Parts: sequence; C-alpha cells; structure tokens
Amino acid sequence: MTSRPNGEPLVRLSGVNKWFGELHVLQDIDLEIDRGEVVVVIGPSGSGKSTLCRAINRLEPIDKGQITIDGALLPEEGKELARLRADVGMVFQSFNLFAHKTVLENVVLGPVKVRKKSKAEAESRARELLERVGVASQADKYPAQLSGGQQQRVAIARALAMEPKVMLFDEPTSALDPEMINEVLDVMVGLAKDGMTMVVVTHEMGFARRAANRVVFMDGGRVVETADPETFFTRPESDRAKDFLSKILTH
Repeated sequence: MTSRPNGEPLVRLSGVNKWFGELHVLQDIDLEIDRGEVVVVIGPSGSGKSTLCRAINRLEPIDKGQITIDGALLPEEGKELARLRADVGMVFQSFNLFAHKTVLENVVLGPVKVRKKSKAEAESRARELLERVGVASQADKYPAQLSGGQQQRVAIARALAMEPKVMLFDEPTSALDPEMINEVLDVMVGLAKDGMTMVVVTHEMGFARRAANRVVFMDGGRVVETADPETFFTRPESDRAKDFLSKILTH
C-alpha cells in the first residue's frame, strides 16, 4: 500500500448500493483505493463491474451509500460535480473522441475549457502526452483516420491532459482487434509504473497479473474476494473465483 499523507484513501466507497428496477446491481460495496494503487476489477458478465466503475464519477448515480474522492463527498450534480469529474479520468470501451476535431484538438479541449489553461500551454502538454502514448505523429489527423488502438491511446492522452487524481478504465480493450490490445495495455502498464492511481475493469488477466496491486473479484453485484494478483490467480479463496478462473485460464 502507498502512503496516506492525510490518512484518507484517494477513493472510498462505503455501503454503496444501486438498483436497476428490481435488479440489485451493486450490493453493499465497501472499497478503498490508495494513491498510486492499481486496482483491477474482474468477474463474470453482469457482475456489476462496469456499474461500479461508472459510479465512482457519478456517471451512474447510486441509491445508497457514500463515495468520496480525496476526502470530498461526491456531489449530486452541478458545477461541483463537474469540478470533481475533472479529477477523475475515464476511458471507455468506445473511444468517444470528437469526430470533427483533430487528435490534438481532442486532447487540448478539456484543459482549455475546464482547467482554463492557455491554448499554447495545453497544446504543448497535449503533444507531450501524445508522444507518451505513442501517437505523436497522428496529432493533425482526425479520429476516423486512426486505428482503434490508436484512438484508444488518444482517449487515454485526453484523460491524462486533465491531470486527474485517478483514472477509471471500463473494459478499454474489449472493442479492439486482438493485435491492438497490447499497444493499449502497454500504455496502461506504463501509467501504473509511473504511479497513476487506476481502477481498471478488464477481461485481460495478463494485465491484471502484470500491473495490478490488487485484484477485486465481483460476482452478483458483490465484492466476493480481494487479493494481490499472485495470491488471487494461484490461491483464490472463494468457490466462485475458483470456478471463474478455471473457465478463463484453461482457454
């Protein structure tokens, strides 16, 4: 675990519950994520992983419980929520880039509009970030001219440009062709090594083994088990985790 300068975890979920109609998709979730920690959330489809991820920046409102980021309670709506969302980077399955803006313009937009940076400062930083994710040469192209893997790396650069305190990744490689998956995961491994606090929902067990400090296994809307990757993948405690791993690790 990394240090807690103010005694607070960076992200804390306490007694979080969420229903979709009759369906209880998040059931009494308690989870703490420290600064610089990489938490990988895995589990079968429909286990609540993506909902959990989206609840952390209130893309998905919760029905009960509390979520704090850096000690501040998640506001319901309005300007305070927008400010807090700026501290939480989010990368989805779909890249959500603005099609009519160039790669560079996509990355510059948030820092200028939300963080009130000068255009020159935002552009300089954007170019550094595009270099970091390996697509600097694509800066003047439009998203449609890029491969899926390149677009996802631009989406990561765009999230990083906001200087978030924590990055959320919701199955960031599931829409990609197999040969593009590693180029995105490599960027994420680099971020993890640089100390970025990350919550990653993924089916990529190799990434979980390589980059996670902690694996959180969900099933049926609950956190069933949480452990370091080595322990989880070699000595899972719960029957549900053993069953899940036996199905995915034998293929």
